[in-house]
Amino acid sequence: MSGAGEAPRAGAAPRAWTPRAVYQGLRAYDVDPTPCEITLADNTSPFGAPPAALRAIAAGVGDRLAHYPSTYSRALREGIAAYVGVSPDEIMVGCGSDEIMSCAFRALGEPGDRVAYMDPTFVMAKVFATSNSLTPVPVPLTARFDADADALVAAQAPITYVCTPNNPTGLPMAAAALQQVLREARGLTFVDEAYAEFAGSNLASEAPAHGRSLVFRTFSKAFGLAGMRVGFAVGARPLIAELEKARGPFTVTALGERAALAAVTEDLAWVTDGVARIVAARERFIAALRGAGFAPLPSAANFVLLPVGDSRAAHAALRERGILVRHFVGLPGIGDALRISIADWAVMQRVLDALLAILPHEARPFNAGERADA
Repeated sequence: MSGAGEAPRAGAAPRAWTPRAVYQGLRAYDVDPTPCEITLADNTSPFGAPPAALRAIAAGVGDRLAHYPSTYSRALREGIAAYVGVSPDEIMVGCGSDEIMSCAFRALGEPGDRVAYMDPTFVMAKVFATSNSLTPVPVPLTARFDADADALVAAQAPITYVCTPNNPTGLPMAAAALQQVLREARGLTFVDEAYAEFAGSNLASEAPAHGRSLVFRTFSKAFGLAGMRVGFAVGARPLIAELEKARGPFTVTALGERAALAAVTEDLAWVTDGVARIVAARERFIAALRGAGFAPLPSAANFVLLPVGDSRAAHAALRERGILVRHFVGLPGIGDALRISIADWAVMQRVLDALLAILPHEARPFNAGERADA
């Protein structure tokens, strides 16, 4: 008989491969790749990339493309530190905030640990928890679509994940609820602040002093660099040190680092102007929807969530009119909904006209604080 670690006997049938059990219930992230005249599905910048970033990319990196980029992006961390208001050693950068979130679950959670998260929220939070051998614990939102701080704390999870402003609702977490979670949660708190610029918030600056929280940020939204895939985490130095071990070296490309550094050090005025345009168009769009009888949720992000009766049908009808949005089926407490990214008003007027044409009977009472399944 073969002992442990010995090669199988000649002629023995090879062992059949099967997927890991936790992966069998997961689905790969899936979006419609078909081009559309107006794309308002991924919450990226409608204004392109910052001019300084484009100049940095055009300048290239010469023969350095044949070599690895900087190991842990020290120059970029210094630029981000000045922007956020922390030390470079309290920042980790990576290939988008998605990579950083996965690293955080892997580095800071023991296999089998529970991860309490607001539901609904960013879909990858559950995926990354599961794929890193953790146990996701969904916690429904309150009747006002806020995070349920009491329930999140009561879950007694080693890791608690919150997103503010939340995706897909667009609503920021109430300050009192957030502070309660940060103060009372049993273990670590991960705060996803991808849309911070549109909410006028900067929770990242507080994370190092808190000591038990990590804040995730990205260059994919307000900074217009989604194609470069650069994100960062902010937290106390011991936490960041553990994340660096899980991330490994060289994950930010040389061009991505140059573009992000140029944007955050040379083009903050461009970023601020774009954010102001989005916020103005967002508020005008919400008011116009309400005036037409629709019931969008309030938003502090660069998108608006609109509950509808049949999101698949509405999505298809908008696509026929050259408009691509993100549709959700059966969101807990909300039902079917469309998530519509914000662009300049001329584009949003076209979206409004299309919604009025395809959903003439969708206007229905849906007051603030009311749950669709109540």
